[in-house]
Amino acid sequence: MRAQEISFLKLAQGDKQFQVPLYQRTYSWGREQLERLWEDIGELVDQHLAGEPTAPHFLGSVVLAPGQIQAGGVQRWLVVDGQQRLTTLMLAFTALRDHLKETGDARGVDRVHRQMLVNEFHEGADHYRLLPTQADRDAYTACVQSRADAGGGDNIGAAYRFFRGALTEGHEAGDEQWAATVETALKDLLSIVEITAEPGDNVYRIFESINNTGVGLSQSDLLRNYVFMLLPKRGERIYQELWLPMQQSLGPKRLELLVWLDLVVRGHYKTKQSEIYREQQKRLQPLAGDEEALQHEIEQLSERAGRFLRIVEPTRERSPALRVALERLAAWGGQTHYPLTLHLLDLLDAGRTTPDDVAQALGCVESYLVRRLICQTSTTGLNRIFMEAPKELETDRPASEAVRRFLSGRRRRWPSDEELREAVRTKPFYWAGRPPQRGYVLRRLEESYAASEPVDFAKASLSVEHVLPQRPAPAWFDLLAEETEPNQTPQELHDLLVHTLGNLTLTGDNAKLSNHPFERKQQILDSSALRMNLEISSAQRWGKTQILERADRLADRSVELWPGPIGGVRPTGEESPAWIELRAALVAMPSGTWTTYGDVAELIGSHPKPVGAYLGANTNLLGAYRVLTVEGRVSPSFRWTDDSDRLPPQELLASEGVRFDSLGRAHSSQRLSAAELATLLGRDVAQPAVHDPLPEGEDAAAAERFRTQLRENWPTAYAGVVATLDFWRRQGGHVTYGRYEETSCFPMLDLGTSRRAHLMWPIAVYPVSGTVEVVFQHLKTRRPFDDTEQRRELLHRLNKIEGIELPAAKLELRPSFPVGVFAEHGDEIREVLDWFVGVAALDLARRN
Repeated sequence: MRAQEISFLKLAQGDKQFQVPLYQRTYSWGREQLERLWEDIGELVDQHLAGEPTAPHFLGSVVLAPGQIQAGGVQRWLVVDGQQRLTTLMLAFTALRDHLKETGDARGVDRVHRQMLVNEFHEGADHYRLLPTQADRDAYTACVQSRADAGGGDNIGAAYRFFRGALTEGHEAGDEQWAATVETALKDLLSIVEITAEPGDNVYRIFESINNTGVGLSQSDLLRNYVFMLLPKRGERIYQELWLPMQQSLGPKRLELLVWLDLVVRGHYKTKQSEIYREQQKRLQPLAGDEEALQHEIEQLSERAGRFLRIVEPTRERSPALRVALERLAAWGGQTHYPLTLHLLDLLDAGRTTPDDVAQALGCVESYLVRRLICQTSTTGLNRIFMEAPKELETDRPASEAVRRFLSGRRRRWPSDEELREAVRTKPFYWAGRPPQRGYVLRRLEESYAASEPVDFAKASLSVEHVLPQRPAPAWFDLLAEETEPNQTPQELHDLLVHTLGNLTLTGDNAKLSNHPFERKQQILDSSALRMNLEISSAQRWGKTQILERADRLADRSVELWPGPIGGVRPTGEESPAWIELRAALVAMPSGTWTTYGDVAELIGSHPKPVGAYLGANTNLLGAYRVLTVEGRVSPSFRWTDDSDRLPPQELLASEGVRFDSLGRAHSSQRLSAAELATLLGRDVAQPAVHDPLPEGEDAAAAERFRTQLRENWPTAYAGVVATLDFWRRQGGHVTYGRYEETSCFPMLDLGTSRRAHLMWPIAVYPVSGTVEVVFQHLKTRRPFDDTEQRRELLHRLNKIEGIELPAAKLELRPSFPVGVFAEHGDEIREVLDWFVGVAALDLARRN
């Protein structure tokens, strides 16, 4: 085998084709990997634009085996390893090409297409520089060909849409040279090691050996081995006295994190965690031969380990004020703030500041993070902000003042009081951040009431509850109808209010509260120990007026709890973050889907009218034509804002696969709700809770509630559902139930492995609303259904059943079908579930 390090441009050039063999899995990179790659590309672009020396970023290796040269002269290479990287970069180039087309750069479009994506003078399959597996091929070629169905609901489409969105966002913030610099970074500044197998090598054996290796050494293991190789005389003593205690107190993961943080606070803030060993080795290399200096380095790292332990275990901190500040950030969760926090503790232990000053500085950090969460400010670049902080803080000021001034910088987006108040009233807080962070905000608000007998949150088992229910009974809609605006339905008003902070509270009685009328909720909340619940229970009714009044009161408390930036006002001339979020949502929509003005308004915390006005003035925005009226019709006022020859919106949607009836209404199954849009944007949209399976068997009381609700609401489907659940149990599965008043049902498989239980469920049945969700969103994280082709096959088999119409564009979401299908087609559904169990069991057998 031969190996060489080259740029991606050199790898891809020439009449060649990279073909992914059939034994490879389908494309599987998700949002996390894509964001990490784009962050790396962004750093290269920034360095290049700033005129800084820019070293290529090492992306990894690609293992290729020579295939046959085609009659027309195309050299085919089998991709033994590295197909995820190759496919991702090719999709980035397709998105860049289409972005250049949108911005009017015809020469750039032609250059990228010919240089990177196609073999220009070849036809058929040979035309493409990359030929993915059969399962991914159509989705990939749709992107390369710029077909109407490009950017569908599978992983290929999601990656293409991700890059389209990232390029659009970056273009708006960058200068004229930005897109050209992205092209340079992708072509010339991404370094890949090309490993080429020789003719006669067993390609499949190579693939197996690469993908079945043991656990490799961590970055900290490599560093330890390197350092102690340089300490032949003092090594054993230093290891016993310093390194081993540090390793034992932190554990392997925390130790690796510390070694990275050590670099960051020293000023190497652009170092990635995958490059720790290389950067530390480069820093320590000049000390080779000087064992005393190396010992000093390890002593410093050991001291920093003690400070790091105070961050992750705040009870170790002696100062009461600082301990509280550290405990709050620990409860908030995440590691984003670690570089700045560790730097502040360095200053404290060096005698350059005081515990109270550091506590105040960390209060600014908490305020910055909480305000951004409530206002749903994009987290793009947040890690970089905190990594830069140790180097950028002004050293001639108290730490708290320096931190506040740093975070108040214009491009660091610390929301003002005005923005915070507006967000509390309008933003869907229930979709903000992670569930523990949402609970933390409500907990801190409750603590601000300063009750004489405060709740012990460490012992209380509380969850976030909607006062106005997510699935309200008719009585709730009658109440909301009294407060609707002209041309607004009670459902639309509900959707705008239900997830806002003014409608949310903490309770341990979630199952009891459920969607009961407000009078019943009052009785339950009135016995609560939480002051915020007693305040809610004292209201005479619960509608729009009460929710907004409470939102204003909570906003007042939020402003006091989490002070804002220096200046405290929204920067003039700055575009509303809501419109930035709207554009991101439009780009995230798969081809073959549509949404409504109301859904978009609910997502961004606005109102359908301003959303309609904004889109009406910007119909040329990518995906704007996918926003329709609540009936699924194209708005009569929709007009393309340029002189393009684009198809009318309905024809364009139809070319993507959206179905319309004779009255011009789009099919409801292809509509994306606000929650689905939020999911596509990567938000942690809470799903109905599921009880963990009980070790002694199923919950008999919950099972009886489910059957009763199903019998009362959908009697014709009752026998088919019950027979299907019995069939599921005979297949080795079990059934568990939700904890809300509508007792949902989940047929579960426990694919136990030697490492951990592996639970999965294909559907969720709701016996009151009468829907059956197919949980692709959950299955995409579980083998073997993390393979797009397996989810697509499940969708295909279900869609053969009369009454089920699941859109292909929702392979990453939770589409549904009516529970009534069980009445006539229970046998067919059971056949699909039998196939599902067989596929899962076969995959488990292969892994064992």
